Amino acid sequence: MQTVSFSSLNALLLISIIQKVDPGLINSARSLGATPTRILLDIILPAIKPGIMVVALVSFIRSLADFQTPTIIGGSYQVLSSAGYYAMISLGNLHLAALINITLAIPAVIGFFIYIHYNRSLTMLQHGLADNQMMSILPKSGAFWHCSLSVSILFYLVLILQYGSIFINAITERQLGHYHLSLQPLRQTAFFISPEIIGRTIAYSIVAGFIGSLISFLIVYYHQVRHSHLMKLVEMVGTLPYILPGTFFGLGYLYAFSEKPLVMTGTSAIVIINLIFKQVAFATKAANAVVSQLPTTYFKIIHDLGGATIAEWQDVFFPLTRRGFALTFLNGFISTMTTIGSIIFLVHPGQELLTLVMFDVVQQNEYQVASVIACLIILICLAVAGIVMTMVWFAERKHSHVL
Repeated sequence: MQTVSFSSLNALLLISIIQKVDPGLINSARSLGATPTRILLDIILPAIKPGIMVVALVSFIRSLADFQTPTIIGGSYQVLSSAGYYAMISLGNLHLAALINITLAIPAVIGFFIYIHYNRSLTMLQHGLADNQMMSILPKSGAFWHCSLSVSILFYLVLILQYGSIFINAITERQLGHYHLSLQPLRQTAFFISPEIIGRTIAYSIVAGFIGSLISFLIVYYHQVRHSHLMKLVEMVGTLPYILPGTFFGLGYLYAFSEKPLVMTGTSAIVIINLIFKQVAFATKAANAVVSQLPTTYFKIIHDLGGATIAEWQDVFFPLTRRGFALTFLNGFISTMTTIGSIIFLVHPGQELLTLVMFDVVQQNEYQVASVIACLIILICLAVAGIVMTMVWFAERKHSHVL
């Protein structure tokens, strides 16, 4: 389940890395008679090896921090992340939970330093392949192609089975060993969630997604455009929340903001701040990729014409990073809508979020209610994604008309 859930993000990262491969190498190999399989094995895979290591290490770190999957489907099987959760929830031993999470953080930090090594190698790749250019220069043939096609089909079947099961469970009821279409799961869900919980979850996600993206883009602006060494340090420090287990990050907030002068436990502020800084690391990486494409000439022209910093933001930086900002916001929004680990110890009773309610009903074996809530979360994420991308499309269309 962890492999399936991590594969989508890994694929997006690898696609952006493959697009940096020099197409001249592939065309030269084809001119010399190389088969598609040999091109993949001898050119493409060695070129993107640092990227493969990066996504593997990112998956390793995320898997270390994932306590929901082993808690829900693991039964008596436990890992460190689930043991830390039970130490807090079942035993009420905050110190034991902190000790377990510190132990869990050690391999995560080691993996992070290896990640930095390979991530630095990625910067040496130059932008080569444009969108869909790979499909035009590399024939769809060979053993490697057929093998990858089979794996891809199997992956999509697993996704269909996974999401199809959620949907079917949300609209069926089991009677005498058989499943029948029923609205009973929807009626039962009304006892667990309310419009207030739905509105609170959406509001937290919008605020955390927007502010987190804004902070990330401003950090990258001062680092890449203004060449601030301080912001480079801030960017590195901002990566720490991503490599730490979610429960560890939540416990840190619980310790830090439970006493004067910064008492915020039990408030909405501590939850939103946690969500913002939990996603800053990934948002900063995405912002780096977007801002690195901006021609520095544009900023020099602003200065030559006597423009101030606000002119850079208004006329160059934000207009040219609009789509990247929207995608970063959507990632932060969806991450907030689906997160559990970092906020499970911070949410005060009476301030529940959809994911926490879903996690609770799963613990109570109310799987049909959990499926209804999962479908609701998916629909909200799809709706917000549609609205945001439509707004970006209209803005870009209006800009093209002006040009």
